[in-house]
Amino acid sequence: MADHNTLGQLGEDLAADYLLKNGYRILERNWRFRKAEVDLIVQKENIVAIVEVKTRTSTDFGNPQDFVKPKKIKLLVSAVNEYIVSNNLDVTVRFDIIAILQQGNKTSLEHLEDAFYIF
Repeated sequence: MADHNTLGQLGEDLAADYLLKNGYRILERNWRFRKAEVDLIVQKENIVAIVEVKTRTSTDFGNPQDFVKPKKIKLLVSAVNEYIVSNNLDVTVRFDIIAILQQGNKTSLEHLEDAFYIF
C-alpha cells in the first residue's frame, strides 16, 4: 500500500476512534455512490454527520481541512442525498471535517462540525 494510503487509513482509524469515544455510532465507513466516497457516516441522536477525514504530515501547503475542495463537496452532497433517501432516514444532516496532523510522534486531531453548508 502506498504511503499516502497508509496515512489516510491511519487518519480514518483515528477519526473513527475519536467519534466512538464521543458518543457517535458509525453507520458506514468508505461508503461509495457513483464517483463519491464518504469516509465516515456517523450518527449521534437525531443527527447524521457526513465526515470527511483529511490527514497530512505537515502544514507546508495548508491545513488538512483546506484540501476539501468544492468538487469533493458536490460529490459528497450527491452521495449523501442517495444514502438518506435509500435508507429512508428522517434526520438532520451535518457535514463535518476531521483534520489530522501527524508530525513525527505527535498527532493532533481537530473536529470541525458543520464545516460547510449546503443551501
